Amino acid sequence: MARDRFLARALRSWNPRTPREASDAIVRSFALHALPARMLKASFDWRSSLWLGTATLGFFLVLCVTGFALMFVYVPSTERAYASVKDLEFAIPFGSWLRGTHRIAGHGMVVTVVLHLVRVFLTGAYKKEGAPGATRPLNWCVGLVLLLLTLGLSFTGYLLPWDQLAYWAVTVGTRIAGAVPLLGDTLREWLLGGSEIGQATLVRFYALHVAVLPALLIGFLSYHLWRVRKDGGLAVADRVIDTARAKAVAAPPAPGKTYSLLGVTRGGTVQSISPAALLDEASLPSVPHAVRRTAIVLLATLAVASLLALWMPAPLEQAADPSRTPNPAKAPWYFLWLQELVSLLTFRVGSVVVDGALLGGILVPGLLLTLLGLWPWLDKSPREAAGVWFHPARRRQCRVFLAILVGVLVLGALGTFFRGPYWAFIWPWEPASIPTAPV
Repeated sequence: MARDRFLARALRSWNPRTPREASDAIVRSFALHALPARMLKASFDWRSSLWLGTATLGFFLVLCVTGFALMFVYVPSTERAYASVKDLEFAIPFGSWLRGTHRIAGHGMVVTVVLHLVRVFLTGAYKKEGAPGATRPLNWCVGLVLLLLTLGLSFTGYLLPWDQLAYWAVTVGTRIAGAVPLLGDTLREWLLGGSEIGQATLVRFYALHVAVLPALLIGFLSYHLWRVRKDGGLAVADRVIDTARAKAVAAPPAPGKTYSLLGVTRGGTVQSISPAALLDEASLPSVPHAVRRTAIVLLATLAVASLLALWMPAPLEQAADPSRTPNPAKAPWYFLWLQELVSLLTFRVGSVVVDGALLGGILVPGLLLTLLGLWPWLDKSPREAAGVWFHPARRRQCRVFLAILVGVLVLGALGTFFRGPYWAFIWPWEPASIPTAPV
């Protein structure tokens, strides 16, 4: 009996029997306290948000757990890094699966962050609507910072295996960073810890990857989730709130009687319908409904990362050799569109060579990022456009956004499948590289 009472009390937060228990679960649980006591039914619809933010959180949790386990084996030393990764692949039980899961989760997090950004833009969820004092434009900018931190987290982890693929991919990426006007050389030297990739670079990338960037990402992510709740939840719920307020104002007076000194006068009585009462009908307790959906998404991200790790093991080439340059040397896949853009924008005008690294690697992405950051204040679509997929008032800007996104994907596909030795155009079935040769 005592055991049954203990289990019933422990599981009350996950399977409440009354609305009071559901509300108490939110208040008493640290893990669930980020959720409101009740959420509108529109927020539970999979089509509203596709739960991409929760999927991103799931991949990040997988990265934290698997990365913590990998730290017990990995040695951040140019002499031992490659050997420690090789031990993971061939000597340690489940080491290959663990490394592969970490790699797939990193790629998955980049993908879901980008898709989440696309969803927010196409639904206009960045507009300043929702609860009084809402600052959704600010939270949109925080999301852009999270995107940059995610890319930085993935990029710094790319070098750690210390094989040929990692070494030369980071070489290409840092060369693009070196094209930043005025600060390029200083930035590249700070990243590398010197003039070339070596022990100092590996230690800096390792520290950034396991400590600095995760701490920053957790801080910004916590603020991002807190602002979502403070701003009134998902933008799709704004229409439900507006409808409830309109019904409360337009509700007809109830029939009644008015008593006076001269008798009884028939008419209407003044009544007030609270929007909160109407919203209760359109909402559900967060426990267990939001908790169950969140658990489903988190388990799905773990399953996807685990199964893909078995199907696509993490690559490991020969140990890094600065004296042998692969041809072509390609950046990480999420930066290949920049490398392709750099190649296309490098051209000669007479005797002057236009630097494509500055145009394609810095100015164009910097301009796009600046426009994205300012767009919530430039978007003049009406209030009712917030939370609606492809609202007619936002159709043109959505088309331009998708055109730019398709352009980025096409550039990435060109750099991945159609570029061979000396960055010449090739077909996917042709040899993609030639044997490495000494520099």
